[in-house]
Amino acid sequence: MKARYLSVLICLILFTSCSQNPVSEFDRLGLEEITIDELQQGFQSGSYTITEVTEAYLERIEAIDNNGPALNSILELNPDAVSIAQQLDQELKEGITRGPMHGVPVILKDNIDTHDKMSTTAGAIALKGSKPLQDSYIVTKLRESGAVILGKANLSEWANFHSSFSSSGWSGMGGQTRNPYDITRNPCGSSAGSGVAVSANLTILAIGTETNGSIVCPSNNNGIVGIKPTVGLLSRSGIIPISFTQDTPGPMTRTVKDAAISLGAMVGVDDSDSKTQASVGHSYTDYTQFLDPDALSGKRIGVYKAPLGGMWRVDTLFNQTVRFLKDNGVTIIELDEISEESPGSASFNVLLYEFKDGLNKYFESLGPDSPVKDLDDLIAQTLADSVEMKYFDHDLLISANKKGDLNSQEYKDALEKLLRITRDEGIDKVMDEHQLDAIIAPTGGPAWKTDLTNGDNFGIGSSSPSARAGYPNITVPMGNIDGLPVGISFFGRAWSEPVLISIAYAFEQKTKARIVPQFKTQIH
Repeated sequence: MKARYLSVLICLILFTSCSQNPVSEFDRLGLEEITIDELQQGFQSGSYTITEVTEAYLERIEAIDNNGPALNSILELNPDAVSIAQQLDQELKEGITRGPMHGVPVILKDNIDTHDKMSTTAGAIALKGSKPLQDSYIVTKLRESGAVILGKANLSEWANFHSSFSSSGWSGMGGQTRNPYDITRNPCGSSAGSGVAVSANLTILAIGTETNGSIVCPSNNNGIVGIKPTVGLLSRSGIIPISFTQDTPGPMTRTVKDAAISLGAMVGVDDSDSKTQASVGHSYTDYTQFLDPDALSGKRIGVYKAPLGGMWRVDTLFNQTVRFLKDNGVTIIELDEISEESPGSASFNVLLYEFKDGLNKYFESLGPDSPVKDLDDLIAQTLADSVEMKYFDHDLLISANKKGDLNSQEYKDALEKLLRITRDEGIDKVMDEHQLDAIIAPTGGPAWKTDLTNGDNFGIGSSSPSARAGYPNITVPMGNIDGLPVGISFFGRAWSEPVLISIAYAFEQKTKARIVPQFKTQIH
């Protein structure tokens, strides 16, 4: 904590320069890169209150997200954030603490329902002003844990399942989110605003969602930690869906420990999400018990080689990391492939069917005042909107609407093939054959230039094996290329969050590869 105050002390001594550049409340409180543990220490010591911290983050969002570099990561602020903070301060005065999340600022991706004064839109103009009838399950859990919800994050519209091509981080509601390392570059998505907000120190924690890459890719591009849990560990009820089979929310933070703390706060069996029934006996309310700085020693880890070869500088960084792991006691097994047969077409078919089914059910859940009746209505509204149609075609909405219901044989066949190839004949098979604790791959490459004309240029990625199987994946900063962060992914079999967290934490503690963004306009 002391290091954070150094610049403030110098500024106070050199008061003439301070008068020209007054210290913000955020800087005065020393909140940059602060962890949940450090925040709680400050609350307990009386260094600051929850209200002061909440107000400081809100001021920073106004200064940096709306003005300054104009990152455009936040769609809406919670008008009740300060009053919630005041209530939580009162609880502390009375000797009541709800646990490690008490008073922790949180940003939610704007496809996660809140029953308050904020809307939930998935970035779509058609849902502007939409008010869900209740909190999503994970928001209920966050509120119970004492978290302060600061606002809603911008995202790739409809979690990036809407057009034949798109620019990650763009939505009709919010426009284009910008990368804090170089604002001309892309933050990736679909949890773009969540990743940017955490990296730029606009919050301690954000909640993203992933169907395939939407947590790990923005975590990669924004130099943070992201956990994509096993599908069913966290409830999806009250989250605007793409896929019942692949969707999951997950925490996005600057450290593995903060991600572990927040993951434990959201677990639970939800009667409204049948997938969560499978988490019984596999979930923990405290994942910090698995944080072991020596967890690398003795581990057997597979190297998923398919993403390699796309960019030599990423390959070089990753190969250096593999040597580092070997030097720290890891046995490395190279994997040319995980599944012999490609599950891509089966996964895409499943997504189309489940997107139609899930969206229609979600619109119905909004009640008689829903601004969208069904997918037919959404398509009509979208195609008639000049903002929505300025850059992208929204063809995936139309393709999904052409599908039948979930009793269709085509859907059943695709789902069976998807799960068989990715699980029994995929991750489970190779991990059993080689007795692996985890599999690693580069999460992605450095952020590409944002291009609203041609769309995204992902380059490389490794999210598909775990995403399509519904299995967990954790990405951690691995290093940087020309000041742009690059992450490493640790993934494995279902419910292996404890071992993945331990490995990711040990790697993080030994490498400390996270770099703080400087909001440049050009790096190269």
